[in-house]
Amino acid sequence: MFLKHKLNAGFWAFIIIGACLMSMPAGSCLAANTHQAQHHKAKLKSSKQVTSGSMAKEKKKAEALKQELNLKAVQAVADTYKVVDLLNQKKADQALEQLKKVIGELEVILAANKDISLVPVNSYTVAMDTDMSPEEISTAISKVKKMLNKGNVQEARLLLDTLQSEIDIIIENLPLATYPDAMKLASKYIIDKKLDEAKSVLTVALNSLVIKKIIIPLPLVRAADLIEEASKTASPNREQALKYLDNAKKQLEIAKLLGYGKDDPKIYKDLQDRIDAIKTEIKGKNKAAKMFEELMKKLSEFKKKLLASGSTSS
Repeated sequence: MFLKHKLNAGFWAFIIIGACLMSMPAGSCLAANTHQAQHHKAKLKSSKQVTSGSMAKEKKKAEALKQELNLKAVQAVADTYKVVDLLNQKKADQALEQLKKVIGELEVILAANKDISLVPVNSYTVAMDTDMSPEEISTAISKVKKMLNKGNVQEARLLLDTLQSEIDIIIENLPLATYPDAMKLASKYIIDKKLDEAKSVLTVALNSLVIKKIIIPLPLVRAADLIEEASKTASPNREQALKYLDNAKKQLEIAKLLGYGKDDPKIYKDLQDRIDAIKTEIKGKNKAAKMFEELMKKLSEFKKKLLASGSTSS
């Protein structure tokens, strides 16, 4: 996700100025250097501009997951619904033929996925965000606690719903350990003219899809974008780089308050300490390239750890 830090812009500025002095009049060289500085200044982004596309970028990645769905498994689930519909119409023979098709599809899936217990058949995304500051979030959390202490659970729940800043990727998975056997049992019931029993088995199977939710905390995404932008801006514009880093710290504080990665309490202090160290280096000799690289790597590892711990339910 992160780009390697480019060579110090000050070095290239020195080379350009040297070339100007060797080949151009002094006035022309000064004009060219001034134009370059103005051009860079015009390209600077505010912290809000840097993070404005963070949600859209993560949504696009989430949508790409749909390409990984097992198409045969998707078809098997769709055909199972058709079998239930045919049973509702008392069309036992057609239902049995359709169910044989499902069993055939599942046999192909099982043969191709011998070491896999869950096969993805559907995915969708849900995005929730808040524009509250860390101070406002802290106040809201205190209110929730007071509401719960007074027994105002529903009011607390409504306020808690606003304390989210994430993209949830919901993946429905076909359980290969149980679904095929359920199809075979349903076919036996149909052959025995026990249509209600067959329909009940199929309904239970369709409701047994295993749901996995992957949570992408948006404050961490925004912090990463701000740190990356600061790494590219540190040499030509220290002041702007410091602003990016301050806002990155703010995003990390929001992520911490909202409870993302609460099982790793030391990580936020480590990340913020690294940012402070980079800020000190930028204010000094500004040899922060390696520090930026290590910080972005640490944050990337933290994000991957959170994604890997996605919840699963059925």
